[in-house]
Amino acid sequence: MKLATMSAWVRAASVGIVLALGTVGAHAADNDAAAQVAREATQPSNNAPVWRAVNSNVEHYSAIKTPEAGVLIQAGGHRWSVFRGGVITVYGGWLISLAITGVALFFAMRGPIKLKEARTGKMVKRFTLIERYAHWSVAITFIVLAITGIIILWGRYFLLPILGGSAYGPLLWLLKSVHNLIGPLFTISLIVMFVVYVRDNMPTGDDIKWLLSGGKRPAHRFNGGEKMWFWGGVTGLGIVVSVTGWILNSTVPGIDYFTREAMQLSNIIHGIASILFIAMSIGHIYIGSIGMEGSYDGMRSGSVDESWAKEHHALWLDDVNAGADHRGRRPT
Repeated sequence: MKLATMSAWVRAASVGIVLALGTVGAHAADNDAAAQVAREATQPSNNAPVWRAVNSNVEHYSAIKTPEAGVLIQAGGHRWSVFRGGVITVYGGWLISLAITGVALFFAMRGPIKLKEARTGKMVKRFTLIERYAHWSVAITFIVLAITGIIILWGRYFLLPILGGSAYGPLLWLLKSVHNLIGPLFTISLIVMFVVYVRDNMPTGDDIKWLLSGGKRPAHRFNGGEKMWFWGGVTGLGIVVSVTGWILNSTVPGIDYFTREAMQLSNIIHGIASILFIAMSIGHIYIGSIGMEGSYDGMRSGSVDESWAKEHHALWLDDVNAGADHRGRRPT
């Protein structure tokens, strides 16, 4: 009897708890609904369920037939904006600044690398006119793209405060137009340069020896460092910035439309590769101009002094003196 009475009390208590929880839940739901109604009355645009649906990255109906027109808010756009405006802008700026600072400090402390022996006055042909044209076409288009790209990415921080919005806006539009126009010319020049120079930039065992010796071993027409720049910088990064640039311009043959995600990813990759390309090119430009005595002569006139050739490319000079052509290729 006592057991039956206790069981009845337990069942009654359980029912009471369930009813109480249900009442609390219903009351909370009523309160939430009332709060939502109150928010809509005081803030008509604050319709949370609607905005959650809008921000869900789901494509809804749209009378406009353009691809992705039904996606009102693309969630990836915010992540792209944060990454581009934060990681790329900040760390990319530091990388280029460090590259420039490093070269400037090296030049201030070391000065240009002088020839160990006096110039002989005897000039050795190093580059043909076509080879120089191929190099300078890539160099000039690259410099234009680098300058316009730097202003597009960082101009708001150092030009906008000086020029003001009324002048900076049209200038940015002009530079972006120039950037988009020169991009395809850079790609074409890059292809020509690759065809012209690829044969003499194939890696060999002597390149490894040159790298391990810190540049003290004799080298052929191009040393290990120059070949690393050719393959890693000019060819590798050149392909990446070219492909992503064509995607961003929507000028890829046979493809009329790229998704927003594809454009955002291309923009991120384009920015990172371009910054690496610029940072690496700073060292190349320095060595090829004021950093090393006699280097610029080759790309300016096509010939270098025999002392320079002996000091920096002794194996190539030996081949030329033995009857090889300017590329170090001996007649068969």
